[in-house]
Amino acid sequence: MNFEEHAMAEADAREISAWRYPYPYDFYNGEATEESLRELMDGSYRVVTEHGELFGFYCTGKGAQVPAGHEANVYPEGPVDIGLGMKPEKTGAGRGAAFLDFLLNEINKSHPGQALRLTVAQFNKRAIHLYESAGFVKAGEFKNDYATFQVMQKDE
Repeated sequence: MNFEEHAMAEADAREISAWRYPYPYDFYNGEATEESLRELMDGSYRVVTEHGELFGFYCTGKGAQVPAGHEANVYPEGPVDIGLGMKPEKTGAGRGAAFLDFLLNEINKSHPGQALRLTVAQFNKRAIHLYESAGFVKAGEFKNDYATFQVMQKDE
């Protein structure tokens, strides 16, 4: 796989906001509101391409946290929070492990040796299996009005 990453450009943010996932993953569909575009462009998001085509994205920091998790105290200081997304047409085709491996290597360059934490909707069993295969373990859970979430951590 020939993944490359670069800063999020406005065109990337608009394309990602237009991605549409099938049920039940439609939970991840975004909207091209000024607020969501501003978040994608805040400097914490990176774009991943393969052969020049948008493949996915990732972020680190607060943008990777689900707001309701703060009320449940599942985000103590320490680990680096990461979030990620794959283009809908790329999901379910056995590419997730290579994508995640690339992201973890990239994140490790700027956060060497730090524990990593991510949050995933519990219904997303494919993603949870992928994260477990990469060494993440369940560290907590919480609910909001839309879903139950699982917080997973990987200690480096």
